[in-house]
Amino acid sequence: MSKQTKPHEKIGNLLASIGNPVRVQILLAIGTGEACVCHLEALLELRQAYISQQLMVLRKKKIIKSRREGKYIYYRLVNPDVLEIVRAAGEILGVPKDAFVIQDHSNCECPKCNIEAEIISTNLPVSGQT
Repeated sequence: MSKQTKPHEKIGNLLASIGNPVRVQILLAIGTGEACVCHLEALLELRQAYISQQLMVLRKKKIIKSRREGKYIYYRLVNPDVLEIVRAAGEILGVPKDAFVIQDHSNCECPKCNIEAEIISTNLPVSGQT
């Protein structure tokens, strides 16, 4: 006979899964979009192997999912509402709201980040022009 997970156990399991500080950073870095491992590595300044371990935990718990594009694997949230849990915890602790935005593509070399960087750079005014 299979034991059904109780609501308080489900909530506890979710909080335990996202409770690691690096996993919180990963969730914030992914945000409502997606990120590849090389992007997370550049952004978090952590070793790829360690980031991959944390991604595996989040994927096993069905908090994130992945898709492959060539040699790159991109991760995104299964349910973006999980960010509300992180933000609510931050609010309870008095963390400034701007601390939750950590997406920066400047050091990532994947094709997606390079395309986004080109779009951003072409939309910026050239020095000396009005």
